[in-house]
Amino acid sequence: MFHNFDLNRLVIMIVPLLFAVTIHEVAHGWVAFRLGDRTAKWAGRLTLNPIKHLDPMGSFILPLMLFFFKSPIIFGYAKPVPVNFNNLSNRQRDMILVAAAGPVSNILLAFLSGTLLRWLVHLGPWWQNWFFSGVFSDLLGMLEYSVVINVILAIFNMIPVPPLDGGRVLAGLLPPARAAQLAKLERFGILIVLFLLFTHSLDWLLIPVMKFFLRMFLGVAA
Repeated sequence: MFHNFDLNRLVIMIVPLLFAVTIHEVAHGWVAFRLGDRTAKWAGRLTLNPIKHLDPMGSFILPLMLFFFKSPIIFGYAKPVPVNFNNLSNRQRDMILVAAAGPVSNILLAFLSGTLLRWLVHLGPWWQNWFFSGVFSDLLGMLEYSVVINVILAIFNMIPVPPLDGGRVLAGLLPPARAAQLAKLERFGILIVLFLLFTHSLDWLLIPVMKFFLRMFLGVAA
């Protein structure tokens, strides 16, 4: 399994992943801070330093397992940013905004990565024969993977099952009694999501949406 270890490929995939999950969590905390909750700031989580957000299982073990088992996609997650929804001025509305901030940030990052990727591809004749062409090639790989992983994170997190962001958005849209019923699913939420993914029950929705965003952001580089 280690005979064909490719450190360069691992770095090209891990760096965009760590940046994507960091931006995702900071977006939650920043929006909560702007809406009146300072919990993330007090916890030192309003920083782009990925070390503050890393989760041993989600940020290291899971991505490495996927890499060594030759998964085409290296996936992971960071520690959730602490948010006290009771500190928000309009709890129901602001919960939706805080939850949506993570996936929205990933879509914006995918857009920016795709834009820079197409720009570098367009400038290919200028840098391909340059001394640092290998660095630019690796950067292209990181940007392309950044588009892919950010789209995946955004779509995956919008599955309307707590504790995913989509579940919190749905809870904010439901009447309080229904939202309380939905909240009871949170302890089983990850199991429900894994079941839906492994049985491909959501493929009819997730795959077309992912392909739409990938075609939009990767453009001619897809």
